[in-house]
Amino acid sequence: MAGRHFDEWQVGDRIVHEIRRTVTETDNLLFSVMTHNPQPLHIDAEAAKASEFGQILVNGTFTFALMIGLSVGETTLGTLIANLGYDKLVHPKPVFLGDTMRAETEIAERKPSKSRPGAGIVTFTHRLINQHDEIVCQCLRMALLKGSAA
Repeated sequence: MAGRHFDEWQVGDRIVHEIRRTVTETDNLLFSVMTHNPQPLHIDAEAAKASEFGQILVNGTFTFALMIGLSVGETTLGTLIANLGYDKLVHPKPVFLGDTMRAETEIAERKPSKSRPGAGIVTFTHRLINQHDEIVCQCLRMALLKGSAA
């Protein structure tokens, strides 16, 4: 499903995204290396084993990026002008290797653009949920979207 245009969204609209993703050791290691993140909790099995979690924690910025990525196809694919920002990002539960993630999105706010006729800003509440139905990441994303006539 392609993303929706600004005028196709209403506050309260909710999407349960169908794509799920199991996080692998390779995902976590490559993302940590690509972003120059040397946190031992993410890349050192022995250090992680000695931590309070007893195992490797998945890099939180990977978790955030996965949440957004799982939502794009049904929210902003082909209709995005620009992501304007992210707010209230939280990681209420840790993510571990082997966890399977799914995403949900709800529309929190919608307002016409003052500078672009027909376009508008949609505020998405994105949630990433693990196989235990626990929210592991959540944020608001503000996106400037094309209107249907644009």
